[in-house]
Amino acid sequence: MTRLPTIDAVLTAGPIISVATLGDPARAPAIARALARGGVPVIEVTLRTPAALDVIRAIAAEAPEAIVGAGTVLSPADIGKAVEAGAAFIVSPGMTPTLWAAARQCPVPYLPAINTPSELMLGLESGFTAFKFFPSHIGGPQALKSLHGPYPTARFCPTGGITLQNAPEFLLCPNVAVVGGTWLTPDGADDATIERLASEAVAALGPLQRR
Repeated sequence: MTRLPTIDAVLTAGPIISVATLGDPARAPAIARALARGGVPVIEVTLRTPAALDVIRAIAAEAPEAIVGAGTVLSPADIGKAVEAGAAFIVSPGMTPTLWAAARQCPVPYLPAINTPSELMLGLESGFTAFKFFPSHIGGPQALKSLHGPYPTARFCPTGGITLQNAPEFLLCPNVAVVGGTWLTPDGADDATIERLASEAVAALGPLQRR
């Protein structure tokens, strides 16, 4: 299991975070290893299947080259369960005062999501400087560029609707550190396909990443 001290370490590990909804704990470590071989060590496992926590636990135990986090974290209880399962970081699709309070006590980095200036201001006031921009297709790269002027210290990981084709538009934004995408782990893909998709993404997007 890989632990990282700050969310910046997660955001700079590569140009893309693989966002995956996985339901088979036995298969999950091989998927994570294939991603890592392709240059994508960071995988966000969404808590959208009954087996998601077991998936995180299996990757943390059997794929030490991967940095596995938990996504779709909606409550303090989710945070506790994800950390207990071995999540190296936590991601939520929004922010609430309750989650902020729990995140301050969380032993792993936390990436909350915003999509409006008001949400961003609340997050900055609460001490966060890195955010998931979700859903990214609402506003898109232009919205992120517009946020950079008044909020120059904020950094983002846009997620939701990101593809290999539109990812460069986001990475060229001055405040985007990394993108999150689901296309690296299509249903039924074998290890070779996943590794190839990861390698293609890193080759195309790596030169655009700001570290």
